[in-house]
Formats: sequence, structure tokens, C-alpha cells
Amino acid sequence: MRLRQAVWVAAELEPVAGELREALGLGEPFRDPGVGLFGLQNTVFALGDTFLEVVSPTQESTAAGRYLARRGGDGGYMVIFDVEDLEGARSRALGSDVRVVWQLDLPDISGTHLHPADMKGAIVSIDRSNPYGSWRWGGPEWTGKIGSGAPGRLVGVTVAVADPRAAAERWGHVLGVAVREDADADERPLLALDDGFVRFMRSPDARAQGVAGVVVELPQGLPGGERYLTVAGVRVSAITP
Repeated sequence: MRLRQAVWVAAELEPVAGELREALGLGEPFRDPGVGLFGLQNTVFALGDTFLEVVSPTQESTAAGRYLARRGGDGGYMVIFDVEDLEGARSRALGSDVRVVWQLDLPDISGTHLHPADMKGAIVSIDRSNPYGSWRWGGPEWTGKIGSGAPGRLVGVTVAVADPRAAAERWGHVLGVAVREDADADERPLLALDDGFVRFMRSPDARAQGVAGVVVELPQGLPGGERYLTVAGVRVSAITP
């Protein structure tokens, strides 16, 4: 059970993608024409064997556009997991009346987007790579094989919700991960994954709910030795190996 990708949504794609690339020392992004199905354009950056994506609406009446309007600006939008027991996760979602908004099964990857109103806080995608560690969403270099990204990796995300405990229990149930208490943060339940985590925090303001924070591991740290910076409404914190 791995955290493989965190996704931002932005009204303007290039400024946010450029800021993220410069701050984290990322390489050339992959631009997936397939997201046009959702009325979007995107950039996907490989960080180690994990990924950071920025999406932006290209037409009216998209889910991403409605999210931007409700939030009143850019923010964290989606979290994607690489799940070995995908059938189990899909079954648990179905048994909890979680709606599936999109599903695809290909020889090298399967993807399932779960409705954010049912999961709380963000769109959750439960995916399975084949071979494990490949990642079609990262582009041709990752389709059916394992590529290489910029030095570092995505370590964790923080999701802001009205009820952290309820959201953690829903995500944990679907993913098959026990909820823990975060020893470093009061009232912030935690899902401990393989080499990563998801933490939940309370936010009574609906406009601030979503993926509020991303933690990355960077050999060089952030520019100027900063502990964190904010990119399009998301706090990006860095740890060193």
C-alpha cells in the first residue's frame, strides 16, 4: 500500500507547474492527453518513483472547475495510491456506498476514482501497477516499466476535513489500513503506509478543506534551506534522507 501521487488543481497550469518544478528540482514533466476526457490539461513530475501532478480546467462545467469555484482558488485536489489488493479495496468501497466516478482496467495499470463527497477531503484513487512500481500516469518511460525521476520521493499528505476521525476511518477502511494517533500532532489521526503516510487535520471552513499539505524527501532540501513553502495553497514540507 503506497502513496504514489499527489495532485494540485490550479486555474492557471503553467505558473503553478513552474513554481513546483523550480522549488523541488524536478525534471521535464509528462503531459497526458488522456486527461482531456475530464476537460483538463496537466503536468506530471516524477520524484523518485512517486509523482506530483498539476491539473487545470480547459472547459466549462468540469469537476475541477467546480472545486476551484467552491474553494475560491487553487489547492490540493486528489491522492492516488498503488494498491496490491485492488479487488479488496474496490469491494470495501462498494460495501461502504462509496461512489465510483471513473474506472479503468488496462494490462499495466488499473485505476478507480472515488467520489470526494463520500471519501471526504479529496478525490481518492485506488490504482494497481503491473509490474508493481511501473506507473502509466507518469508517461511512456513508466508505462509497463519502472523509470527514473528527480532525486527524492513523495512521503506523505495532510488532508483537511471537517471531521478528521470520520475521514480517517473511511479512508482507512477502504484502503485496508488501521487508523493510528499521530504522536507528533494532537487530534490528527494517521494512516501509516509503506514508506509513507496520510494525516488528517480539522478545518471547519469548507473552502480550506482538501489536500492541505505535502511532505517530500529531497536530498538537497528546499531552496534557501527553508523547512516549507506554499505552492498553490498547499504547504510543501521537505525532509532530508
